[in-house]
Amino acid sequence: MAGYTDVAFRTIAVREGADCTYTELISAEGTLRDSKNTFSLLSRSPEETYWGVQIFASSPYAAGKAVEKILSLVTPTLFDLNCGCPAPKVVQHGGGAALLKDPSLIYLIVKTMNESTSLPITVKIRSGWDAESINYMETADAALQGGASLVCLHPRTRTQGYGGKSDWSHLANLKSSLSIPVFGSGDLFTPHDVIRMMETTRCDGVMIARGAVGNPFIFAQVKALMQGTPPLKIPKEKRLAVALMHLDLAISSLGEPLACREMRKHFCAYVKGIEGSAAFRNKIVHAETREQYYRLVEEFTQSHSS
Repeated sequence: MAGYTDVAFRTIAVREGADCTYTELISAEGTLRDSKNTFSLLSRSPEETYWGVQIFASSPYAAGKAVEKILSLVTPTLFDLNCGCPAPKVVQHGGGAALLKDPSLIYLIVKTMNESTSLPITVKIRSGWDAESINYMETADAALQGGASLVCLHPRTRTQGYGGKSDWSHLANLKSSLSIPVFGSGDLFTPHDVIRMMETTRCDGVMIARGAVGNPFIFAQVKALMQGTPPLKIPKEKRLAVALMHLDLAISSLGEPLACREMRKHFCAYVKGIEGSAAFRNKIVHAETREQYYRLVEEFTQSHSS
């Protein structure tokens, strides 16, 4: 998720139980232009064992050359082709969900990426461009024929964006017909959501996205639930402690001014649902230094101590 899943966020996710992490969306064209902004997205935490580089591309040539370029700089666990991002700035350049309109192009891009590396290629797709063009079976098969090792389906259309509800029946259909592993995404906000998706669709795994923002604890909670242990409620003190840890990681990678701006949205998510957090959020969105964050957290903790 652009603007969220940077190296600091992913480090926290790993510490809280995530098994595999992906970079933010990287432009294949950007790598060919030697864009510093693009290459900065390739930062990797020493704690990220299974680490995928997620790219978007509109042509097989750019995708293949991007893989080669990236491999000259880093060695990921896998490459992921994003065919689901609905963001206009991605779609307008023919990448992300725009590829859903042309399964044959998905095939050619995956095939070219596959020929450029021996690492696994995974592919993210959506159900289709809109309700009149539900073609996830076709796009998934194109990815398979191109050499993909895994397909992840977010069962919404591009037109839906993140609105409405994801249709998990699409995921169940795909899992029952595809010969490679199928992962699911979409509307996974609680550990019970994850278990329900896996039980009802029989998918091989899940990718948690928005559900981890401000709640990286969901990964360990899912694992506990899978082992039959009811997930424990995360106390306010732990939420705030992890948020501050997240802040310090962000400062070490981005520098204090930028990190403090970026962390405002994260802090708002970390304290969502905590009693008295509205006033805290109103203050934290103006925090500009590490010292201010720590002081506001201390004041909030003391004024709402149990």
